[in-house]
Amino acid sequence: MGTLDNRVAIVTGGAQGIGGASARKLAADGARVLIADVDMDAAAENAERIRSAGGVAEMLEVDITQPAQISGMIERAVELWGRLDILVNNAWSRKEQDGSALTLTEAAWDHAMSLVLKSVFLGAKYAAPHMKKQGGGAIVSISSAHGLMVAQGKMAYEVNKAGVIALTRQMATDLGPLGIRVNAICPGHIVTEHMQARFWDHNPTMRPFFEAQYPMRRVGKPEDIAAAVHFLCTDAASFITGVALPVDGGLTIQLQEDLGLSLARLVRAHPEIQLPE
Repeated sequence: MGTLDNRVAIVTGGAQGIGGASARKLAADGARVLIADVDMDAAAENAERIRSAGGVAEMLEVDITQPAQISGMIERAVELWGRLDILVNNAWSRKEQDGSALTLTEAAWDHAMSLVLKSVFLGAKYAAPHMKKQGGGAIVSISSAHGLMVAQGKMAYEVNKAGVIALTRQMATDLGPLGIRVNAICPGHIVTEHMQARFWDHNPTMRPFFEAQYPMRRVGKPEDIAAAVHFLCTDAASFITGVALPVDGGLTIQLQEDLGLSLARLVRAHPEIQLPE
C-alpha cells in the first residue's frame, strides 16, 4: 500500500525534468497523476513509463498562460477520478526572454508573469474548492534558488520565483483553515534533459565548475526535487505549510567571497575548463 493511495495529483510541466520525475514519484506511491504539459509526445512517454511501472497516469495538453486551460485542467482531473488532492505547479518555459529593467520588453514581462505567478494563483483558485470539499490537500510550487538570491540580467525569472515564495506564504495563511497546505521548493542547478542539452552536451568541461559551487560538490538531479515534492504532499508533512524549502546542495548558505576563492582555485588547477562567455 502506498501512502498516497486513492489520492489524485496534477503536475504541470509533468512531461520531463523536475515535473516528470515528480509525476513518477507520486505515481509510484499510489497517486493517480494527470500530467499537464504542452509537449504531448514527452507527456505520453512519461505516462507510459508510469503505467509500465504499475502506476496510473493520464495526460492533458495545457498552456498555463491560458486561464481557461488551467480551469479545464482541474476539472479534467476531477472528471477522471472524482477528486483532487495534490497540485504541483512546476511548468516554466526556458524560451522566456529575460534582461534588466532597461532591456526587458513589457510584452516579455507580462508573458512571464502569466506563465508563473498568475498560473500559480489560478491553479490554487480552481483547485482549492475541490480540496476543501474533501477536507484538505497539498499545493507545491517550484520556485528556485534564484527566488532567494539574484543574478544580473534575470529580472523576470527572479521576480517570478521570489513571487512564488511570497504567494506560497500568503496562500498558506488563507487556505490553512480549509486543511490545504501550501509550500514551495527552491532548487539549485538541476540537470534536467533540457539543461543537459543546454550545458553539458556542448561543454562537459564546465561541469566541475558548477559542481564546485555546491558544498556537496555535485549538482542536482530531477529525482532530488521529486523526493521533496513527494514528502510535502504526504501526511508526513501534515504540520508543514508556508515553507520555501531550499533543495540546493547548500548553494544558498555560502558566503560569496569564500565561493569566489574556491572557484578561482578550481580554475587555476583545471585550465581545461571552458567557462561560458
